[in-house]
Amino acid sequence: MLAACAPPRPGATAQPVPAPVHAATAAAGTTTAGVLCDYAGSGFNPSADADSRFRWQCDTQSRQLSANGIPDHAIGRFPNPGNPTGISAQTVAATMPLEPAIVHPGGMPARLIGYGLNGISFNPGTAASCDDSGAYCSMNAGNGSWRIEALGQSDFFFGTDANNAHVQPDGRYHYHGVPQGLVDTLAKGRAMTLVGWAVDGFPIYARYGYRVADDAGSPITELRTSYRHKTTPDAGRPPVRVYPMGSFEQDWEYVAGSGDLDECNGRTGVTPEFPGGIYHYLVTDRYPYVQRCVKGTAPAPARGRAPAQALEACRDSTAGQACSFGGRQRTVHGRCLAPAGTSLVCQPDGGRAGAPAPAP
Repeated sequence: MLAACAPPRPGATAQPVPAPVHAATAAAGTTTAGVLCDYAGSGFNPSADADSRFRWQCDTQSRQLSANGIPDHAIGRFPNPGNPTGISAQTVAATMPLEPAIVHPGGMPARLIGYGLNGISFNPGTAASCDDSGAYCSMNAGNGSWRIEALGQSDFFFGTDANNAHVQPDGRYHYHGVPQGLVDTLAKGRAMTLVGWAVDGFPIYARYGYRVADDAGSPITELRTSYRHKTTPDAGRPPVRVYPMGSFEQDWEYVAGSGDLDECNGRTGVTPEFPGGIYHYLVTDRYPYVQRCVKGTAPAPARGRAPAQALEACRDSTAGQACSFGGRQRTVHGRCLAPAGTSLVCQPDGGRAGAPAPAP
């Protein structure tokens, strides 16, 4: 999400730098215990002019992340003409199951998909949209029904950098596609590279997998997504001559068996970290870039937006810490919590909590 409207910019470009599909099954969970359960990093990031800090830990039931939202790789210039907000440190806290299990075989839509190993979130969608005529398009108000894609189109400029990332209005840096800087930092080359964990606890890999999903001896290949442009635009869509197919989320359709990955851009198979096999997601250079759904148990989508004061009240706090902020008619007292796996927000005591901001 961007803080200000940006006009369509012709010429702006996105930044994206034969195996059988193995369908996920609703089997018992596979433990991820022992895999990157004590993964941490810290250091100064000169491109962000801030320190980067992240830490993953595990207990008997869950995997926990604490981070400050500053990546461990070079970022683009923010603010920029398409993204008027500068990056700033956040309080990132998330928990996911250590033994994920598939409970939604067809996938459950999710706004916040997961986190990179460096604590940066994966957010596939945007808040930008157009009305049916295409004459009115907002980069942040979301008044229209045609949801604009951040990547893969050239009519709207979201200010994404070489990592397919940009900054939310609250200063939160987040990925919309392959986190190239993180991939480069991990330096595994053309190999299966675990780059993060989804909110349901399953691992996220970048681009590559084994040609035969259950054979680690088969060649490494760039896995193919199973989405394509619809052959006929949806009724009421803005004219294709103005905004080509692929500009909007509704332009895409899943075609089972047309690629290597399922509707959630994942598959079941062996990986270097899980030689016995596990369901895992892929971030890819083609749509959907970052999966739009999850197969396991995940937090419910956020409803509405938290007041900026509620987010600011917990900026330098820890989960459970007392907080307060100025409401419209009174001072609101509560505790810092992270519903739906988002950054901490001040939740009022004994009352209606301010929901976290939707992930753009």
